[in-house]
Amino acid sequence: MLNNLNFSTRLKKVIEYYGISASAFADVIEVPRSSISHILSGRNKPSLDFVLKITHKYNEVDLYWLLDGKGSFPKNNFTPTQETKQNIPQPKKVDQVEMSFESKNKNEPPLFANSEIDKVLIFYKDGTFKEYKNRD
Repeated sequence: MLNNLNFSTRLKKVIEYYGISASAFADVIEVPRSSISHILSGRNKPSLDFVLKITHKYNEVDLYWLLDGKGSFPKNNFTPTQETKQNIPQPKKVDQVEMSFESKNKNEPPLFANSEIDKVLIFYKDGTFKEYKNRD
């Protein structure tokens, strides 16, 4: 039986090895970002499809090591060449949107001036987030 915490530890090692965020890793293996977050937190177990996506995108990740810790990472017989280094999937770039909450017209009150905060989301570089809700 797959141990969620041990799997999430190995998954963190893979993500750290490539030096990318959890959300970028999710983009590379083409899964929802929430899937990575839930697996890293131990909330969900990975599906077979999830595991296979990792081993197909990253040849140096050994299936048996990822699933149960047997073997090594990166694979013992894997030696990166210039070609394989170029083929390591890179995360998709996300366009940044600049948001302004100030009114363009100096005579108007600022946007959201009369609004109450319902919730605040804080996003971390590892792809996780925290949600804080107003307790009114």
